[in-house]
Amino acid sequence: QAKSPARPRHPEVLLRRLMDDFACVNGNITASDASEAAPALIIVTGLIGIAFSVFLLKLVSSIALDVASNNEPLVGSEPINGADVAEQNARLLELYAAITTGANAFLRSEYKLCGIFIVLAFPAMSVLIAWGDKEDGKWEWKNGWLSGVSFVVGAITSIVCGYIGMRVAVFSNARCTVGACDPSKGWTRSFNTAFRAGGVMGFSLTGIAILALYILLAILRTAFPDSDEGYKQLMDVVAGFGLGGSSIAMFGRVGGGIYTKAADVGADLAGKVVQDLPEDDPHNPGTIADNVGDNVGDVAGMGSDLFGSFGEASCAALLVGASSPMIVAAGWGALMFPLALSGVGILVCMATSFVATDLMPVRDEKGIESALKMQLLVSTLLMTPCVYALAVTLLPAATCGMCVGGFVVGGVCSSPLKAFFCVGFGLWGGCVIGFVTEYYTSFSYTPVQEVANACRTGAATNIIYGLALGYKSAIVPVFVVAFIVFGAHSLAGFYGISLAALGMLATLATCLSIDVYGPVCDNAGGIAEMCELHPSVREKTDALDAAGNTTAAIGKGFAIGSACLVGLALFGAFVTRLSAEGGITTVDLLDPITFAGLLVGAMLPYWFSAMTMKSVGMAANAMVIEIKRQFDANPNLLIPNHPDRPDYDTCIKISTDASLQEMIAPGALVMLSPVLCGVCFGTRCVTGLLAGGIASGIQMAISSSNTGGAWDNAKKYISKGAMDELIGQLEPETVDGTGKVQTKKSQIFKAAVTGDTVGDPLKDTSGPALNILMKLMAII
Repeated sequence: QAKSPARPRHPEVLLRRLMDDFACVNGNITASDASEAAPALIIVTGLIGIAFSVFLLKLVSSIALDVASNNEPLVGSEPINGADVAEQNARLLELYAAITTGANAFLRSEYKLCGIFIVLAFPAMSVLIAWGDKEDGKWEWKNGWLSGVSFVVGAITSIVCGYIGMRVAVFSNARCTVGACDPSKGWTRSFNTAFRAGGVMGFSLTGIAILALYILLAILRTAFPDSDEGYKQLMDVVAGFGLGGSSIAMFGRVGGGIYTKAADVGADLAGKVVQDLPEDDPHNPGTIADNVGDNVGDVAGMGSDLFGSFGEASCAALLVGASSPMIVAAGWGALMFPLALSGVGILVCMATSFVATDLMPVRDEKGIESALKMQLLVSTLLMTPCVYALAVTLLPAATCGMCVGGFVVGGVCSSPLKAFFCVGFGLWGGCVIGFVTEYYTSFSYTPVQEVANACRTGAATNIIYGLALGYKSAIVPVFVVAFIVFGAHSLAGFYGISLAALGMLATLATCLSIDVYGPVCDNAGGIAEMCELHPSVREKTDALDAAGNTTAAIGKGFAIGSACLVGLALFGAFVTRLSAEGGITTVDLLDPITFAGLLVGAMLPYWFSAMTMKSVGMAANAMVIEIKRQFDANPNLLIPNHPDRPDYDTCIKISTDASLQEMIAPGALVMLSPVLCGVCFGTRCVTGLLAGGIASGIQMAISSSNTGGAWDNAKKYISKGAMDELIGQLEPETVDGTGKVQTKKSQIFKAAVTGDTVGDPLKDTSGPALNILMKLMAII
């Protein structure tokens, strides 16, 4: 039976629909009252973060630098090795001052070079941007100079954040040692001191970063019209903030990493491996430089690095968000959703911090790792509903048009709920990466124990097992990042990817707290050894430090994962901008020039790692020669408990000079590669270069960081006596007259020390610096 023909629509109905579509501008989205409250939320949470960091600093400073300041006497506090309490206090203050002076001297020299770089880069960047944005032959000087101003603000903020972190770390290390001297509450006091010191860094950095970026936006906003095009230009200009932050982070990460590992490797080789000196023995000339390096590399460098990640992720989200007329129509508050997200994260992290210090305090060695893991889990759980509330409150929902209930961004119909999922992908993905990293780097689990057992047959098998562990540890994090990229892009395009990066950094204050905790405990253990305090003090600080190695690896995992997402978001913004200007719209890997760029980009992490590792090797070689010279010149340094002390300053100078000289070439490689590639071969080659650098960099960064972390904790697993029974059977000569195994005299322990020494530049220099390579190339 033939179907009856469809009845023609009434002309009035068609006309009404046409009029409705014509009247539906940007989905009838308008600014809401809640959206207008976002700026106040950002400012208030930033100020709260800074105020809370001051509160934590006061708690840390309440511990007096006096090993006898506890209410109860330390068991066995009688003079040790001939040193009474007054002598131990004098040494404590002397070492505290020496580490502080050395760290200040290095940062002063490094930041002088950074200042010169800023002065030279500001006009160069301004001119290049003015030339690149020219229209009809007229240079856009306003865009150029304002981009330069954003660059300077980002660079100075990065310097300030790194300096605050370093100062807090050196202020807290000796107080952590004193806290460990308490016979009844030593675990709680020492843990809380180190964790709160990390909190000072975490909350001050996030508070300062949010305020600096928002104030910059508010000021520069007056230079552009309140229109779609005006907001695009504003966010384009503000992107210089992220570039400034990551430029300083490059110098801080590379320079600080070379410094700390040159001192660490040199002191280990000449002291522990050759002369059988204990770790952090006061007779080792390189031990102060080693402790200084923990602060300038693992604290100041990491602070600048994660500040750069925050700045670039925020700038990428703002840039892509401003390209959506619907988000712009929803008001200034909707545009500021990325910053509001980070602001609420401060409040969540602040509430979470009390779980570790007050609600569930650490009372023994077993409680350390669980307290730190609880920080990651609780902060992620609390942040999830907050993200949902922010998304549905600030982001728009169209009431008409083609994307009802949502908004169009980057050609994708997204919505507040989809944006929530994008942030959630990054938030929970970062948590998964953190726990996977812990599994592969903590001696509480099988992988590190297998590496330690491999030391039975020497250093070679230890190296083989450690490398295999690092490669294997990259599998799950890469799958997690791949899932985040696919899911977030499907829901909100490149805006979703930038939100996922911010989600991974949403609990940045907590991440920094547990990361800075590690170097503070490491320094505390060194001070305890050099002051010749009771062995129970060193046992506490070693246990805290072992957990700190794992938390440092977790922090690096967060930084690497977020760097990959940030780099991809910036890469997407670059391609989107080229498309808007009539250039390429997609990246064609079958295009020969693009594929050539891809190969070169994939090679750059190897070139970069080779440069940084060779720099560490050269500086460590000079350190070994100097330490050996001092041992030869003064044989008393090799006599246990002898009062003679070495010349620490010369070793500090060797590390300082080497790091400042060697950090320039790797930085130039990263900054100049995309510029030269674009100028000589065009934008298609640059797209391949960036894709190759990101894909190769994340694999190498994860494996390098986790390999080094596993070797370090395998050494600590053996040194704590976990393999003493086996050592006593295989090496009976290590058993003394009382039947106790001298673990550190065994060949098994020496094999572990060799692995740890090889892993030092991997986990603290090359690996962590690769995440800056991924970000910096993309934003340039």
